[in-house]
Amino acid sequence: MKELQAILQAFEQSERSGQRSAIVTVVKTMGSVYRRPGARMLLTEAGQIVGAISGGCLESDVFERAKPLLLQASKPITVQYDTTASNDLIWGLGMGCNGSVQVLLESLHTDSAKSQLALIADCFQQKEPVAIATIFHIEGNVTAQIGDRLCLKSDGTVINPIADHQLTMALLQDTARVLAEGKTRVISYQLDNGFMEVLIEVIQPPTLLLIFGAGYDAIPLVQLAKQLGWHVTVIDHRATYATRDRFPKADEVILCSSNELAANLTLTARTIAVVMTHHYVHDQALLRSLLPSPLQYLGVLGPKQRTQQLLEDLRLEGFAPTNAQRQRLYYPVGLDLGAETPEEIALTIVAEIQAVLTNHTGGMLRDRNAPIHNPNPERLCLPLA
Repeated sequence: MKELQAILQAFEQSERSGQRSAIVTVVKTMGSVYRRPGARMLLTEAGQIVGAISGGCLESDVFERAKPLLLQASKPITVQYDTTASNDLIWGLGMGCNGSVQVLLESLHTDSAKSQLALIADCFQQKEPVAIATIFHIEGNVTAQIGDRLCLKSDGTVINPIADHQLTMALLQDTARVLAEGKTRVISYQLDNGFMEVLIEVIQPPTLLLIFGAGYDAIPLVQLAKQLGWHVTVIDHRATYATRDRFPKADEVILCSSNELAANLTLTARTIAVVMTHHYVHDQALLRSLLPSPLQYLGVLGPKQRTQQLLEDLRLEGFAPTNAQRQRLYYPVGLDLGAETPEEIALTIVAEIQAVLTNHTGGMLRDRNAPIHNPNPERLCLPLA
């Protein structure tokens, strides 16, 4: 998330300064690799590199290959790096990852390449996910070009420059499915007159984090969340605490009480919240308001017994959370990392939220009996009749 934000900012700056630029996208991987399909890197003619497509092994070589694209609006090209080959060290790359990476290089002086950045920027602004289908490999007589894209917004808006109606319908159907699943896919199409590979990626908007409580320990939580590119809002009923000076990195600082939440906030299934007011009565009121909402995650700071008592008091008042609502409630908030200081506690909170968002358990990687990254399956489509 933070990486894409940095790429958008760097592209805007290069446009203002009149510099030429190019974009590099990982479109297909096999085996053990550092980055997955959808990872991007921006290159400028001044030599600036923003983002990464590897652990630092490929960037220099990719920059050399991209120089013609920086000089003129050339056609996109694809490059494959196979680190499973015995001549990996001969290349001078020496990655030793035992995998292969295929990347798409595009000049950002073409409409198709520019359109993806415009769509990503719109996704971030509108806070709605989008899906981008990018053709990166073609064999045979296919009525499309490498770099052609079909884009689908959450509201159903389709951006499509591909002239072939039949191909468009197949891409649109798969792109809609991928957007609904929320998982990037690489899909192969066996056509009557050729073969085509497409990266269909889902671009998610920044994570929406609401922090209820503007105490001292909220400051490192805001800072760490912003390092990840999250959209952070701090809410507190105390005017001396809920200030911009206290939280200069927060996207929003809202002064309101718990009974004013509906008028000041919109809670959706993509919103996450952490309650850390250190005030029992305020926490109780917040739980009464937040538990029935569609929040994806709700964390409560403090000992387990304290939150259990809060829930019991709510039950005695006639409010009993459903099982689904309790499943979204995390207390004590954070992973068990032995944290003591506010900075360490902020780390445990952000780590737990990341685990929940990605449907992981937060355990140690050495104990994981599976690949680090979830597999990104390819699906071979039936011939388009």
